[in-house]
Amino acid sequence: VGEENFFLYGLTAEEVMQLKAEGYRPQEHMTEELREVIDLINSGFFSHGDTQLFRALTDGLMWHDPYLVFADFAPYAACQLRVSEAYRDVERWTRMSILNTARSGIFSSDRTIQEYCRDIWHVPAVPVRLMSRQEDVKVGFMQ
Repeated sequence: VGEENFFLYGLTAEEVMQLKAEGYRPQEHMTEELREVIDLINSGFFSHGDTQLFRALTDGLMWHDPYLVFADFAPYAACQLRVSEAYRDVERWTRMSILNTARSGIFSSDRTIQEYCRDIWHVPAVPVRLMSRQEDVKVGFMQ
């Protein structure tokens, strides 16, 4: 769809590997904004006053963060500002939406399942008669 029609943020695969190899420490990526988010979650604001309900989640992020959420938080927030700016430009947003929709066919679940069946599971497609249609539809499930 072209780089001008989507929003990319965060670490590259190579940067992720490097950061993990060097010893990722989530708290080193704690910004003031992120600290406010964690504090709000731990305050009970989202859990009817229960300050412990999400503690395992926030502690896991602060001390382990296997998906590098903290490392990607600042780039995500900056990207969200770009998304908001694009959304306010109705013509630009409409063009981007149409292009993304029109060019997303390669990402269909039907194609993905067919490729998994053929290339990974090595199972043949099996004709299945659907009640609402007269023609057979091939699906990739084993008999």
